[in-house]
Formats: sequence, structure tokens, C-alpha cells
Amino acid sequence: MISHRTTRFLAAGMLLVLASTGCTTVSQAESTQGSGASGSASAVALGVNEAARALLPADIREAGVLRIASDPTYPPFEFYDTDNKTLIGWDADMGDAIGAVLGLKVEHVPATFDTILPGLQSGKYDLGMSTFSVTDERRKAVDFVPYLQGGTGLAVAPGNPQKLSVDATSLCGKAVAAQKGSIQSLDILPAFSKNCTEAGSPAIDMQFFPTQNDANLALTSGRVQGVMADSVSLAYQGKLAGGKFEVAQGPDYEPELTGTALGKKSELLPAVQAATAAVLESPTYAEINAKWGLPASTQITPADVVLK
Repeated sequence: MISHRTTRFLAAGMLLVLASTGCTTVSQAESTQGSGASGSASAVALGVNEAARALLPADIREAGVLRIASDPTYPPFEFYDTDNKTLIGWDADMGDAIGAVLGLKVEHVPATFDTILPGLQSGKYDLGMSTFSVTDERRKAVDFVPYLQGGTGLAVAPGNPQKLSVDATSLCGKAVAAQKGSIQSLDILPAFSKNCTEAGSPAIDMQFFPTQNDANLALTSGRVQGVMADSVSLAYQGKLAGGKFEVAQGPDYEPELTGTALGKKSELLPAVQAATAAVLESPTYAEINAKWGLPASTQITPADVVLK
């Protein structure tokens, strides 16, 4: 259970109405780079929700394109297909679904993780979909529309020979990696390291890398003993790596909402909230989750889409 989950009941009720009314199959959203191999057939099955589309800013509706930035180094959420240029994954499929509901083409734009939020603030992108955790600090700079919930896990060598876990006491004095700009690098690891030193133990040797692939390589090459990231993604990445690392057993650390990021006070916010609620109400949401192997515990409801 997410301790800080809140719901704005009247707004959520409005989203539920939008999710179930105004649908038509007259027009279908198409998509550009990144959606073809992402298997967006489930997104195409979604009709345009005219009530949600009516909430779009006039310039976006007229342009007909939604620019979505993602860091393609984080499977199963966003990564390159075998052609090394087509962006696929959970976020790509969800982005296609949101675009389909709004009657917009989707342009998936690759970007490094720590440049996406600044890019939203400058207007370079319309949305950021890269498994962003919804934190109070980030909400000072951008707005969010939640679509999942999840927590932090720790990747370790097979068999976890050093018996590490997502617990500060087990990581003191150890080298632990994370991706730059992630909550693991900005919040969790620094807090854990402070706990170590305050208890008289060695600080954690925190090593931050520009991509998740770099952090994982540091683990498999023996430069670090652990990698902190979203637990679902780490488990998937471990399988892709042929079992060269695994997620340490134990519960996720501080499960919280994740979602789509938008520039602060973006005029797109109401439309994206309504479109996301429509997707969550449809069979497409479960289909996308099943396709990428996400457990049922990660799913949220339309009532979680609007934050206080």
C-alpha cells in the first residue's frame, strides 16, 4: 500500500465519466517512430474519446502530434528493439494508448533520463514517460499523471553471496550504483549512507551512471556490489542479461506511484488525466501489463490519476 496516495474524489469522478463516454471508432490514432514494434495493436483497439480530446489545447489538437520523451535504457519500460532504433516497452505502449484515446500521433523521442524533466520545463517535449516516481521534490518542478505503482529493489550477483538487501545496514561500506537523476541516486542511497555514518559504520560508496545499462555493467563487471532501481525493471533486466544478476529477496522499498510527467501547469494536464483514466478503465491496461510481465500489484485505478 502506498502511504502517500491521495484522491481528489470529484475530479476522479469526472475522469471516470470521461473514461466511459464519448468513445468512437471513426478515427484511430497512428504512431511514428517507436510504436510499430511496440505492438500497439491494443492501443489501436481504443477508440478516440471525444470528451478527453476536447480537453486538448488547440495547438496540440491542430498539430495532431504528441512528443513523448523516454530514456531507452530501462527495460521493460523503455528500450530499443533489435533494430537498435525502434523504441519499445511498457511506456511506449502506454504512450501509444494515451495518444489513441486523444486522437493524436505519438512521436517517441529518446533522451537521457536526467534531461527529460528539464526538457519538459523548456517545452522541448510534451510528456515524459520514463517510469518517473512521483515525489514531492519533483512535483515542485513538474506535474504528474500516475499510471502504476512500484518500489525500489537491489540487483546483486547471482545467489547474493554478500547477503545484501534494500537496507542501509547491509550496504554500509559497499559500492552501490544507481542511474543519475533517479530517486535512488537523489534520495534513497544518500539517506542510507547517512544512516551508516551516523551509526559509526563506513559510508556507502555511491556510484551514479548516466544510463541504467552502465549501472548494470558496473555490477556484472564487479565494480559495484549492488544496483538500486525499480524492482520490476531490475528483474526483467536480469533475465535479459542471462541471469548475470538478480534482485535480492525481500519486499520493495517504499512503493510509490509512478507516472507521466508534464511541464508545470501544462495545458495538456486535464486531457492526459482523462486519457489515462480511459486507458486504465479499458482492457488495454491489463494487456500492456501482461505483455511486459508486470505483476498485478503494480496496477492502479482511475481514482489514482488525479493528485492533490
